[in-house]
Amino acid sequence: MNKINYDSEMQKVISGFDGEKKSILLHACCAPCSTHCIERLKDYFDITVYFYNPNMDTENEYNKRAEEIKKFCGKINVNYIIENYNEKEFLDRVKGLEQEKEGGARCTVCYNLRLEKTAMKAKEKGFDFFSTTLTISPLKDAERLNNIGLALSEKYKVSFLPSDFKKKGGYLRSIELSKEYGLYRQNYCGCKFSKNEK
Repeated sequence: MNKINYDSEMQKVISGFDGEKKSILLHACCAPCSTHCIERLKDYFDITVYFYNPNMDTENEYNKRAEEIKKFCGKINVNYIIENYNEKEFLDRVKGLEQEKEGGARCTVCYNLRLEKTAMKAKEKGFDFFSTTLTISPLKDAERLNNIGLALSEKYKVSFLPSDFKKKGGYLRSIELSKEYGLYRQNYCGCKFSKNEK
């Protein structure tokens, strides 16, 4: 069975716009991951970056990443929404999955939590689309993330933009842009379980 090329799927969606910009709520795990994603989307979308990541292991880490989002979005003139830190939301959802390996069932629950909140916010605020920067990471399963996004699109009746931002050298470009903008790059996903495993 052939794997779906979600980068091509994204291009198909965008090609149907006929030059008209759409609005998108782009879930971002951090500023570095959002750099290239915004670069790829800015000609086609009015972007609002959405920072909602209750999986962060400490409030300090959460605030550090949130500040980097604000700094970066300020420099490139992109709107953003920052949610309050609430690790309990994440810990309640992943109860019983604490011993799972990084990339396993716990991550699926975490992806779903963050993307569902993004879909709900996109619906509430009247965005045309929602999506996530998570597919830029070589450590994240783009197929799983896109399947979750598409299911939530059905549930909340708001369009999901499929993506695989790591394609076409996207991840390497995000590293370049992070250096260019002097952004803080963390070395773990964010949750205490991934940090301990590292």
